[in-house]
Amino acid sequence: MKTFSTLFRPSETNILFLFGLFLILIFPQITFADVYIPLHEYLGYFDSSGIYTVVGNVKNENNFAIIPTITVSVIDDSKTVSKTIKHVPLGAGKEIPFKIKFPELTSNTPILMNPELTFDKTIKNEIPIQVLYDKTLIKHKDGHITGRIQNTGEKTVYYPKIYAVVHGYELVLDITQNIEFIEKVQPGEIVEFSMYPDPSITTDIFYYSCFAPVDTTVIPVTVKKNGREFNFRYDSGAWYSAAEFSNDETTLTMRGYNSYPLQTYANFEFPPITGKEKFNVMLNDNPVEFIQSIDEMGQWHVAFIVEPKSQGTLKIIGFEKGLPPEIPKIPQWIKTNAEWWTTAQISDSEFMEGIDFLLKKGIIFVAGKQIIVESEWHIPSWFKTTTLWWSEEKISDDDFLNAIEYLVKQKIIII
Repeated sequence: MKTFSTLFRPSETNILFLFGLFLILIFPQITFADVYIPLHEYLGYFDSSGIYTVVGNVKNENNFAIIPTITVSVIDDSKTVSKTIKHVPLGAGKEIPFKIKFPELTSNTPILMNPELTFDKTIKNEIPIQVLYDKTLIKHKDGHITGRIQNTGEKTVYYPKIYAVVHGYELVLDITQNIEFIEKVQPGEIVEFSMYPDPSITTDIFYYSCFAPVDTTVIPVTVKKNGREFNFRYDSGAWYSAAEFSNDETTLTMRGYNSYPLQTYANFEFPPITGKEKFNVMLNDNPVEFIQSIDEMGQWHVAFIVEPKSQGTLKIIGFEKGLPPEIPKIPQWIKTNAEWWTTAQISDSEFMEGIDFLLKKGIIFVAGKQIIVESEWHIPSWFKTTTLWWSEEKISDDDFLNAIEYLVKQKIIII
């Protein structure tokens, strides 16, 4: 079904986003487990470009954070097409929407199967971003919504994103997100956002609900390179499909489109092959202004602006031949810090910043939020020896991580 009819048209300027939430209680779920996808918030539809799109909402009722993995399967004529996404960490008692597109489907009547859902425990610090439920949260005549978020914490939040569930009078219609690129929100700062649903369902929108702030989210993509799998990710208000490498392995080509009437962004993340890559970006064979950077995990980022209602062939040029080497669990800068710490070149506090990073990234799983370095600590000498051995590659990453977990559990390191 491409769109759903609306039995009642609300006043366009009223805030109707939370009205009707009692309906959730009467709909079934895929399971009665502590992590589930309500079936009334799981559906497929054809978007304004004719691409079959599946949306849903994962709820976590555990008292710990998780990383959900969702597999969506669609029967297309006589074959089944499945896609799996490993979502961002989801906090205790929270929910996070998802959206998956199937541009490869050819049938006009695809059959959407019930989703498969698994999860892993992880660390998830609470994101101090709140949607302001006041008169500034407005649904406009064309169905889009504008509002404001505020950082209620004490630290700057980088690259936040806001998701919401879009409802018709009776059924969920879509999952949408803010289309602006928000680089950061400082403590106490208020930032405006806007959301546009797919144009195919704008006239049927009744209200928005389940606003979910996240600190980052990405769409994973796997493409063949040199006969083997090359994995990368992207974060964008636009959508990209049909990724493939050129025969010489240096150019990645994709089909991209932005159905929104406003400017949005794209940020691609690639694993390094040699670490010397220098990229160029082309859209329909015209050069695109972009920024190339590298993050703390050693991943390349290629970011650029996407113009309103634009589409075409995107080319990212400059890949080295071959495949990326295996990336270690722990970034090199933490190993460098470890060497400096064992030779008294940096303080305990500076070394612990690296350990805090491992906790926040979920590389170490121990319940807690933030490391506190206390002056009365006496870190056992064996741990400094262990750290030295690790920096000299005499023991493995796993051995070093196990030593840290032991110190946390024994409350020698307090989190």
